[in-house]
Order: sequence, then structure tokens, then C-alpha cells
Amino acid sequence: MTIPKIAIFTDDAGWHGKQLQHAFKNLGYDSVFVSLTECRFNLKDQALPLFIPEFETELPIAVFVRGVPGGSLEEVVLYLDFLHALKIMGIPVYNNASAIERSVDKAMTSFLLHHAGLETPSTWVLRDRNTALDVVKNELSQGHFVISKPLFGSQGEGIRRIEKMTDLPWLTSSHGVYYLQHFVLCAGEGFSDYRVFVINNKVVATMRRRGKSWLNNVAKGATCERIEPTVEMIALAIQATKLLNMDYAGVDILEDSTGKLNVIEINSVPAWKGLESVCDITIAELLAQDLVNRYLT
Repeated sequence: MTIPKIAIFTDDAGWHGKQLQHAFKNLGYDSVFVSLTECRFNLKDQALPLFIPEFETELPIAVFVRGVPGGSLEEVVLYLDFLHALKIMGIPVYNNASAIERSVDKAMTSFLLHHAGLETPSTWVLRDRNTALDVVKNELSQGHFVISKPLFGSQGEGIRRIEKMTDLPWLTSSHGVYYLQHFVLCAGEGFSDYRVFVINNKVVATMRRRGKSWLNNVAKGATCERIEPTVEMIALAIQATKLLNMDYAGVDILEDSTGKLNVIEINSVPAWKGLESVCDITIAELLAQDLVNRYLT
């Protein structure tokens, strides 16, 4: 008897991929690591319209998106087209292309959060460099630092904090687009924020990340501490996840110096190794169970 196979889209299986593969195996499903770069449309008679390595004769019964490769606009659009096509053909995609599109694009994430009335830092996204410089100069004149981020990116890469006029050369664009955000001072001493992990609109684990500097990413050396989320934090994380229609998400929340909670970022392919190191749960098992229970049974 052939074991049903799930495709795990990733370019670096690593620890997370192996955890997922083991979790699916325990539920009776085989899984295969596949890169979206190796897929292609094959639109001709008597053939599957989408070619996926290891699935040449039959499409996977489900897809788990663990990563979408970077690249040119055309390349990224094609990768997302593959995910859209799978959903159209009735294949469950976890998280689907629409959720990934909304979250990977920081401009759209910020717009959706603001439009929905969720607390998030003041943000400017624009093309003109002179206008971007004016925004930063105005913020600095009011005593506010400004964060400059690439429109696409993760794990703190390419982020700069502009603190004074002499830092203005650090104002860099992402292919001609400037994403600027008001720097929010966190409550208490030092630098910290919260990573809230949500699966199927339920918070399953939360940690406080304490950064060595103002960047609180674990990839940048932040330490992790398990916490019990407040009712307000849970509600905010679930609202943000629902807003982007995600199966699962890592929601980054910062408590400012006035005690107000701000949604900083929503991650559609979040890592969980740091979180799991301080929480007594196996997140890959919860993810696999949720996919199988909601989409395959």
C-alpha cells in the first residue's frame, strides 16, 4: 500500500524540516522536501499541469510551506503562482499563497494592521528618496529614532536604526522602495519583545526575547524566556493572524514604555527552535496534527 505523501516546500530542510517530517511520519504520512525553484507549469494534454519533483505522476495530498525562495519579482511571483495553482486544484496549502503574500510584504502587513485598527508603529513606505529623508529628519527633530527595513526579509537582516542626522547615509532602499518605521521603546530595562505562536487561531506558546541590542531576533543572539501571555496579548495575536488568514503564524508583539502592546511583525513561515527550547511542547507535532485534522480527515 502506498503511503500518502505531503510536500514540504523548503530550500533548507534543516532541523525544522526534520521535525516536521518526523511528525507527519508519526501520523501515517510520508513527506518529501521540495524546492519551489524546481517546480514548473507543464500545460499540455494528458499531463499534470504542475510538475513537482517526486510527484511526477500524482500531486501531493497536501503542501506545507516552510519557505519561499527570494529572487526577482518574476521568480517570486512564479513561486506564489505554483501555490495558488495547487489551491485551485483542491490541494491544501498550509500557509497558502494569499497569507504568504500579505505577510512577506511588510508594506501590506502594516497597511492591513493599521486599517483594521490594531496597534502598530507609525510607518511610511515610499519611492522618493528626498521625501524619505524629510520623514526621517522630521522624526529625528522630534526626538524619535527611525527603523529602516528592507520590504522583504527576516531574522533582522538589513535593518538599520537611524538615531542622528549623521546616520542618514544608512537610509537604504529595497529596490527603490523605502520602508520606514517609528522606533518603539519597550517597557522595562534593556530590549525585549514577545513571540506569540498561533496555530488555527489558538495561541500555543509564547516567549519573551531579550536582545543584546535593540534587535530582538534569536538569529541575532537574543535569549528566550517562556512566559504566560496576557489576555490582551492572546487577543491581539489571534486578531493579527485572522487578519492575514493564516493557518499558523509567529506574531511579534512589543510592549511600549506606556504599557501599550504593538504588533511589530507577522511571520507566515516562523522558526520555532528558540521557542521550543523554553516551552515543553513539540510545535512540529501540533502543526502536523492541525494540517491533517483540518484538511485531510
